[in-house]
Amino acid sequence: MSRMVYCGEVPIGGGAPIPIQSMTNTDTRNVAATVDQIKRLSDAGCDIVRCAIPDMEAAEAFSSIKKQVKVPLVADIHFDYRLAVMAIKNGADKVRINPGNIGEKDRVKAVIDAARERKIPIRIGVNSGSLEKEILEKYKGVTAEGLAESALRNIKLIEDMDFNDIVVSLKSSDVKLNYQAHRLIFGKMDHPIHIGITEAGTIESGKAKSAIGIGALLLEGIGDTVRVSLTGDPINEVHFAKEILKALNLRKSAINFVSCPTCGRCSVDLAKITEEVETALKPLEKEMGKKEMPSVTVAVMGCEVNGPGEAREADIGVACGKGKGLIFQHGEIKKTVKEEDIAKELILYLKQERSLI
Repeated sequence: MSRMVYCGEVPIGGGAPIPIQSMTNTDTRNVAATVDQIKRLSDAGCDIVRCAIPDMEAAEAFSSIKKQVKVPLVADIHFDYRLAVMAIKNGADKVRINPGNIGEKDRVKAVIDAARERKIPIRIGVNSGSLEKEILEKYKGVTAEGLAESALRNIKLIEDMDFNDIVVSLKSSDVKLNYQAHRLIFGKMDHPIHIGITEAGTIESGKAKSAIGIGALLLEGIGDTVRVSLTGDPINEVHFAKEILKALNLRKSAINFVSCPTCGRCSVDLAKITEEVETALKPLEKEMGKKEMPSVTVAVMGCEVNGPGEAREADIGVACGKGKGLIFQHGEIKKTVKEEDIAKELILYLKQERSLI
């Protein structure tokens, strides 16, 4: 098990629940826009938010941003160590650096000393696009071995400065290479690992890469905090990260929604029914989560082959026939309803069961 560090009040590693991270895509110098996006990310369920600090104006704006939000903030720094020192001074809860592009050892030490004084962790970020020149030459390009060597080398650099509040990340847009690199460092150090697939792509293409890359690592027990990287509104990153963690039973879900893919035996418009049910469940899930209610499984099944069994196993479910649906509650048949009433009746039973009406 990895050691635990804290980003603000959020624990990372040591068996703590896996926090979801994302990154603002606003100009950090635009305080109002950045604060607004951070609040939206937090409302969506993001536990830690990272902001790019490309220049001193952004580092100075970080102070104003920090005062207006509650979620822990990470300052993302490249090249100029002075930006990291300023961001730490202005309230960063964690700083992300790549020691390889910060420069001389004394510059890295200046960042470490500032973090030590403020008692915040450092995230060592190693990406396939920013490997040290000598490593690229040694391995003749980007390889899993090169990523792992760079990460372990930078970890040692900081450990030798008597600093151990470290989070490690090594990312590639190549899913298999990313997986192999993590396997190479896992067990060779005890620092928590931040996982993700960098530059995964758009919502359409990036979801598949992220689900496979992140899911595979988590199933191996690798990963203490996670970010899904998708082009566009970062709110989408948070929603999809939550889905990945829920699918692996690593994050509690108030509602587990199950529906069949349909086949030629289906005699109802199951796509329409499931869309109606899923849309109606979203506000209920949020309400149940706030009240910390026990989770519930809702199943919508399209035909008589597996439908009755699956629906009966759910807390509330429906097995559909020709133009109608048989509604179950905890294995007991409740009623038969017309196709157009299925979604409404399922939601009604759920509300009654959870005293939401």
